[in-house]
Order: sequence, then C-alpha cells, then structure tokens
Amino acid sequence: QVQFVESGGGLVQPGGSLRLSCVASGFTLDYDAIGWFRQAPGKEREGVSCIGGSEGDTYYADSVKGRFTISRDNRKNTVYLQMNSLKPEDTAVYYCATDSFSSSCPLHLRNLKVWGQGTLVTVDS
Repeated sequence: QVQFVESGGGLVQPGGSLRLSCVASGFTLDYDAIGWFRQAPGKEREGVSCIGGSEGDTYYADSVKGRFTISRDNRKNTVYLQMNSLKPEDTAVYYCATDSFSSSCPLHLRNLKVWGQGTLVTVDS
C-alpha cells in the first residue's frame, strides 16, 4: 500500500512554530519530488512547499517564504516542514503528496497521485 502519513499538526499561537513530518509507506522516496499542500476551510487546496531529489531544489509559496523550511531524510523515508512565525492565515489541513514521477520542483496539483490523510494546523490566540 502506497501512502503518506502526516503528523505534527496542532494548535499553536500566532508567532509560534511547528514541525510537520511526512512518512512514506509502501515505497521509498529516493529522488522523488515531494510537496506540502494545504487547504483552509472554504478554500481551494494550494501548494506550500516542495523538495526535489537534488540538493538545493526547493520551492516555497510567496506566502510562506522566509518562514517555512522543507527538508528530507531519505534514510528515514521522511519529509519535514518546519514552520516558524506562524500566522492565523496558515490555519489549514496540511498534506504531503507526490506525482510519483517528478524529481524536481515545483509540483502541480493536477498531476499528484499519492496523498496523505493530512494533519490539522490551527494558529489561534
């Protein structure tokens, strides 16, 4: 069974930090590009960040640039998203995903094949 499992979400105050984890099961990440996406209540799903198979190949949405950092540990089959200086508008369910063939960023929503169940991030005072 090919899937992602996200974890690390929760309730945090504005300005706080969280680290999300995405563990791949049923396959190995290798050089696959992996993306983080989010969906806020009543909004469309949007891309947040992406990490490719090559060193330094990353993508960040303008809204999170300078605050979020994506990383990967292939030996643990895991992708991380460090989120700092969180804002209420970051509140969303966060998903990791891949299109199963790309090795570079960015990924495109229409091509994604494997998704996790998501982890809820709530930024509220």
